[in-house]
Amino acid sequence: MNTQKESQDNAIVRIAAHLPDLIVYGNFSPERPSVDYFDGVLMFVDISGKCQRDAWLYGFTAMTEKFSTAMYMDRGAEQLVDILNHYISAIVEKVLLFGGDILKFAGDALLALWKVERKQLKNTITVVVKCSLEIHGLFDEKEMEEEGLDIQVKIGLSAGHITMVVFGDERRNYFLVTGQAVDDVRLAQNLAQMNDVILSPNCWQLCDRNMVEMEKIPDQRAVKVKFLKLPPTFNFDEFFKKCMTFMNYYPSSQLKTLRLACLLESNAELEGSLQKYLMESILKQIDDRQLHGYLSELRPVTIVFVNLLFKDRSKVEAIGSAIQSACEHITSVLQAFRGQINKVFMFDKGCSFLCVFGFPGEKEPNEVTHALESAVDIFDFCSKVPKIHTVSIGVASGIVFCGIIGHSTRHEYTVIGRKVNIAARMMMYYPGVVTCDSVTYSSSSLPAYFFKELPKKVMKGVADSGPVYQCLGLNEEVVFGMANLRAKGNESYPLLGRDKEIKYFMDNMKKFLITGCSRVLIYEGNPGYGKSQILKEIEYLAQGERHRTVAIALTKISFHQNFYTIQIFMANVLGLDTCKHYKERQINIQNKVRKLMKENFYCLLNDIFHVQFPTSREISRMNALKKQKQVEKLFMKMLEKTSRGERIILIIDEAQFVDHTSWAFLEKLIQTVPIFIIMSLSPFVEDPCAAATAIMKNRNTTYITLGAVLPKDIRNKACFDLNVTGISRELDMYLVEGSCGIPFYCEELLLNLDHHKVLLYRAMESGEKSSMTWNNMFKVSLIQLDSMSLSHQMLVRCAAITGLTCTTELLFQILPCWNVKMMIEALTTLVEADVFVCFQNGRDLRLAQQQDASFEVHHRSSALQPSDGTDDKDKDRELQELHNEVIQCHIIRFCKPMMQKAAYELWLKDEKRAMHLKCAHFLEENAHRCGRCQGTDFVPYHHFAVDIWLNKLDMDTMRNLATPHSCLSEEEAPASRLELRKKPELFPEDLSPEEIKEKILGFFDTVIDKMQQGEETLVPQEPCQCEDILTVVILPLAQHFVALEENHKALYYFLEIASACLLLGDNYMAYVHLNEGHRLLRILKKEKTWSHTFELATFYTLKGQICFNMGQMVLAKKTLRKALRLLNRVFPHNLLSLFFHDHMERKKHSHYLNQQVQDSPPGRKRLAELYQQEACFSLLWKIYSCSDYFHKCYAHLTAMMQVNTALETQNDFQIVKAFLDYSLFHQLAGHQGVWFPYELKAMELIAHLPLEGEAIEMVAYVAHVLSHIKFFMGHLDLAIELGFRAQKMWALLQNPNKYCSVLCRLSSSLLLRNRYKQLIPVLQSLWRLSSEEEHIFSKAYFYFMCLDIMLYCGACGFRTVRRGEMGPGSCTSLSLPEPPTSPIYWLETVGRGADPELLGTPRVDGIFRHLHPVNPQSWAFILSPAGVQTPALRYARLQEWDNFTSFFSKAKSLVTRRTMTTDYYAGTVKYVEGQVLHLQRQIEEQSHKAQDSGVELLKARLPSLYPGNLENLLSQNTTGAVFHPRLYHMMAYVCMLMGDGRNCHLFLSKALEISETQGNVLEKSWLLLSKEWWYSNAELMEDQWLHTVLTLPSWEKIASGRDSTPSQCGRPGLPRTHRLEGQVAVSRVEWFFPRDVWVSPAAARLTARPPPPPTAPCPAKHTGHGTALSSAADSAGETCDSLRLRYNTR
Repeated sequence: MNTQKESQDNAIVRIAAHLPDLIVYGNFSPERPSVDYFDGVLMFVDISGKCQRDAWLYGFTAMTEKFSTAMYMDRGAEQLVDILNHYISAIVEKVLLFGGDILKFAGDALLALWKVERKQLKNTITVVVKCSLEIHGLFDEKEMEEEGLDIQVKIGLSAGHITMVVFGDERRNYFLVTGQAVDDVRLAQNLAQMNDVILSPNCWQLCDRNMVEMEKIPDQRAVKVKFLKLPPTFNFDEFFKKCMTFMNYYPSSQLKTLRLACLLESNAELEGSLQKYLMESILKQIDDRQLHGYLSELRPVTIVFVNLLFKDRSKVEAIGSAIQSACEHITSVLQAFRGQINKVFMFDKGCSFLCVFGFPGEKEPNEVTHALESAVDIFDFCSKVPKIHTVSIGVASGIVFCGIIGHSTRHEYTVIGRKVNIAARMMMYYPGVVTCDSVTYSSSSLPAYFFKELPKKVMKGVADSGPVYQCLGLNEEVVFGMANLRAKGNESYPLLGRDKEIKYFMDNMKKFLITGCSRVLIYEGNPGYGKSQILKEIEYLAQGERHRTVAIALTKISFHQNFYTIQIFMANVLGLDTCKHYKERQINIQNKVRKLMKENFYCLLNDIFHVQFPTSREISRMNALKKQKQVEKLFMKMLEKTSRGERIILIIDEAQFVDHTSWAFLEKLIQTVPIFIIMSLSPFVEDPCAAATAIMKNRNTTYITLGAVLPKDIRNKACFDLNVTGISRELDMYLVEGSCGIPFYCEELLLNLDHHKVLLYRAMESGEKSSMTWNNMFKVSLIQLDSMSLSHQMLVRCAAITGLTCTTELLFQILPCWNVKMMIEALTTLVEADVFVCFQNGRDLRLAQQQDASFEVHHRSSALQPSDGTDDKDKDRELQELHNEVIQCHIIRFCKPMMQKAAYELWLKDEKRAMHLKCAHFLEENAHRCGRCQGTDFVPYHHFAVDIWLNKLDMDTMRNLATPHSCLSEEEAPASRLELRKKPELFPEDLSPEEIKEKILGFFDTVIDKMQQGEETLVPQEPCQCEDILTVVILPLAQHFVALEENHKALYYFLEIASACLLLGDNYMAYVHLNEGHRLLRILKKEKTWSHTFELATFYTLKGQICFNMGQMVLAKKTLRKALRLLNRVFPHNLLSLFFHDHMERKKHSHYLNQQVQDSPPGRKRLAELYQQEACFSLLWKIYSCSDYFHKCYAHLTAMMQVNTALETQNDFQIVKAFLDYSLFHQLAGHQGVWFPYELKAMELIAHLPLEGEAIEMVAYVAHVLSHIKFFMGHLDLAIELGFRAQKMWALLQNPNKYCSVLCRLSSSLLLRNRYKQLIPVLQSLWRLSSEEEHIFSKAYFYFMCLDIMLYCGACGFRTVRRGEMGPGSCTSLSLPEPPTSPIYWLETVGRGADPELLGTPRVDGIFRHLHPVNPQSWAFILSPAGVQTPALRYARLQEWDNFTSFFSKAKSLVTRRTMTTDYYAGTVKYVEGQVLHLQRQIEEQSHKAQDSGVELLKARLPSLYPGNLENLLSQNTTGAVFHPRLYHMMAYVCMLMGDGRNCHLFLSKALEISETQGNVLEKSWLLLSKEWWYSNAELMEDQWLHTVLTLPSWEKIASGRDSTPSQCGRPGLPRTHRLEGQVAVSRVEWFFPRDVWVSPAAARLTARPPPPPTAPCPAKHTGHGTALSSAADSAGETCDSLRLRYNTR
């Protein structure tokens, strides 16, 4: 039977559901206590469980223990509640059907009443017995198989007189039933075994014995019911209806409801009366119309169980008055500390109050201390109540279930969990005292002398409660020597991240010692920010001669003790803290104060210092105020005397607990006595007293607000705490995000991870087990959460389900029964309260995440000035602006991750799952690429191959969804193009190469003109949104599926995420998410379906791409080949099969190119397979090209297989990419007649496509790739022409990643061509992109190019720009006159508009420091050999060899990670330059290894995979031709160093020839300089590069405008220039080699000086070394070849 739903929204109905009919329909006297007498039948039902595995019976306490100790964060309480609610709901429904009234719920038990007249007891007992037997029938075949529990019940019945007592006050009412019948029903239930129904003696006497078959219980008057023996003609239904006519509130069958109270009409008077029986938190939730399921949660609370045993229970009136007195006091005490009485019940154990601190909306920072203080107060009061014999109180803290237990029509709000049981057991097993568990003891932060550890007892149902403590009382007394700072001092443990705070102390200390004036230094910060640690460090630093340092720590109790702070302070000053006996203290006091006060005044100190001076008559006549003034006067004299001999430094921790009298004394003290006071305090809950405010506003007070520490300090703290040298990046990110920069949170996170054995290694000792709970983690966040309104709490909890970030659309979707206006208003309030921060789009979110928060300390004295009030209009305007900002926002993010974690953990498992499912349903519809990218999958055709649709929509809906997302079904695949496109006429066969070049460039120009005309079909109106979709849709969606344990769907989306990260250039995050996919694959490894096989192949393909990008070529090759096997693509393993496959692929290739009619297009599943195969082939041929000759045979096969696979897809974009890759392969292989047609095929293909949508991006892609290929192969002019066109197209297409990539290659081409006028605007574009878009790659490459310019172009002295032309702005505002400016001076001027930290000095140090990876996206580039080796070269030129070695060793570790990219080979070439410099140094130092090093540098003595020598680099066809001039130049230089003049000339000529062919003006300039210097007797000039670098002004001078240094490039006063034929004027500089190091006499005929390629260091003093090695080589007439031969034979 179901409850009527029409009245569910009625407040009085929701209130009545929490109360029995006895209260709802009762008519009680307003007097309290009120006593009522009646007759009735009581049923007590107790639920227990039987373990099927252990055959052991569980009571409720034991069941709770079992679940709680086995589950994380006490989730066992939640699981137990799920079980209980399932069965209790069935029991309640059965009781209500039989006319019963549920009086109380108590954990796993319930007490039901059938209230009838005494003459009806006989028949009613028969009905109740029938109900009891049917309840047993509910559990006959129900078993919790998952947990191995067989749930059974024990039932006791009693009947007779019952007394009800109603008590309370004006705000709250409580009720309980007592009497013999209540005691009997409890005793009957205790006699019951599983599935028994026991009748009490009185019930057995009153029942119809002819209807009940019973069984006697030995030695007991109670009996056991076997069954009902109803006569054959007995009609129980008629009997039941007759009995129910005597039940006043049993609903008739026509009403179709279980309870008449479900149909109550609104009645203000009745509603007001019933509200008094409910807790305030429940009333708030009912008033806020919270849904029934949202009332339940897991939360940390403190339980206080109070038990009262009475002297005489026979007189109910006397007991009622005692309960009333106790209740009034308990209520008043709890109200002061925001605690609440949850339940009051009475059995044979006496009257018990279940009190709870920390209910929703009632969380307090000092909750545990308040609970103990309340417990002691209650104990003291109740012990004095005359009728009460014994008071026992148990206090326990931890996470429990707080929520609804019962049926929808009758339920109660209660607490269930292990901590509830522990509190109850301590209350019963330790009578007459206040006890607490170890968590309460450690969390109270109270001094240890408040407690006493009690002997451990075995308590029923509790496996291990831990230590039990007796709370002795909270009346603080001066216990000398125990009020010191509590922070643990450790000299080896540094104070991390607080250098500025310590500097404030040092500055104030210095002023105090110099001036002798009082100083006050105050550190304010929230709990957990490390205030105590700072004071501990200050206490250590303050030690010194003639310094008296007194450090004390206060507690909350200190605040209530008058003058306590000064008592402790003076006890230390007088040296009383070490005295063990009061007589010793008296002697010390007499010695100290003998000359300061009369002896008859000594007794004033008795209460202060616990001494026993005789009380004089004069003092006994003084009032308290006068005594206080006398004591203060004495203390002031003592301190004045002390300060004359030594400086007093007072350190107070937790100064918010300083009492008012002590504040007043301190205010007078700083005005009278020179003293330095250092305090730490948390923000005041209430306004501080006048004296405290005056001290904080004092002109000699420095007030500092502590902020969170930096991420690097959190990382270092974790390393110290774990005693390790480093932590993983995943752990680092988790700690930084989870701790919010709060050191205490970091400690708790580490303790929690270690407690649950997540950390693999941890050398530090574990903390006490009882303290490792989430209580400490949640406390601060729960306090803030509970301070919100219930609607705001609901919004925060719903947002927590979505993760740290969510969209407003998703949040609105999952909020229950909200409208948009409600959500906007709530969000506005929460954003104002710094719970959320809002963003309009994903870009704003990413920028905010990349910015490091400022944690600077700041003075607060000015903030304490009296406020003159803010104009209401200004406040309204600010609020309206915030409201408008929230309306426009699309994304919200939690300001503090801990708030999200705390709110998330409050959800129960089933509710959490339902919310995750709702989120997943909403997000999946947008889980694809953006409309700009045609809405496809990130893994092409992924959902067709796997068929992953969560919503299980009908086909029509699926088609509607698929259309805009380009996710067509198999049946809707586009028809094939049966006719092959006609042969294009763009490139007739008779065109010359120059004409073809003009036509290609003209085509690109035409496309650019059309795009610039603004045609909507050509240029997208919005940039790509895929990164936003990844952040706010797919990432959360994958996490939702993980939470739902939908492993197939989670795997699908993690592979999508990894693919998206690769497309966005973020290899690290792709790796992280792919690891999660790998974990899911291991879970699903037993499946053998095609979908699973495809997912596995996709995983290996993505892993191969990541390995390739990160230079792990061996692993990449292995995983890619594994992916091909899974994709049914056979790959040869030996030479014979290689030739066979090569032959077959050539035939297939010829067939595809020559066919007149195309085949039907492949199906979508086949396309998914082909796309993965092509991705594998596109990487494999590059890997094989870098291998030895045998494996290079595979390179051609894989390149051709890539083309054939692309042709099979019939996708134009894939075909174009494959043609360009195939062309590049043949160019690198030197197949001159093969590569060119494929470039033309690619151009022909895009030229005949309609210019719209994807085709425009194809055109830009082709221009971009061709520009890169031409640069790599050394065709610099064509690379520049194509690069400028690609730059324009990508700019119009609003693709920052591609735009950055083309700018990088374009800047390199322009640098080599010495086109500085064009180079500077390109670098400006890079800077704009980095600053406006916060594009990390752009910033990295911008500084990388700056470093290259400083390294290689410093000698090119052109006319400099006038300083007035540059201006103070950023580099984007440069205006360049003709001719181009000097790059060196341009860099100097750019520094004026750049970040001061980037160019802190004119040297490279400041630039490279900024290239430290600020996010994972920058790692792939910055940690390439090019990024690391560049500063190494710079340090080598300055001859700073220690710094050189540091960077050079890093480059050496990276250079082995081979990738076929331009940046990699640029870095490798620079790495070899570093080797050349090191070789020169070895020769200079006459190292015995110099000869071997030189030979190794020229000749490959290591495996070919090691590219660290010149011969390897030149012999590999994958080394771009653009690097050949530099390599030959270095070979010539090494030959010169080795004394091989013949080969030196050969290599130098070869380098000049290639430079001339390529148009590499920069390298050619240096080659001509080398040739002139090596083969002439020209006069040596000073090192202009070093001179220029060292004379650049510092950033401080530039920023302050004090830079008056004239430019040194091309200015008067520099060395004269020597004009070389056909070249621009170049400074004659000697960068590279020590000035006086000469080669052998034989070699001197060819050269007068060593060569100056851009690799050599600055001039050094003459060493006189290096001639022997070169002389020996020259005299023997050895050439480079003969040297190689000789060293090969060694």
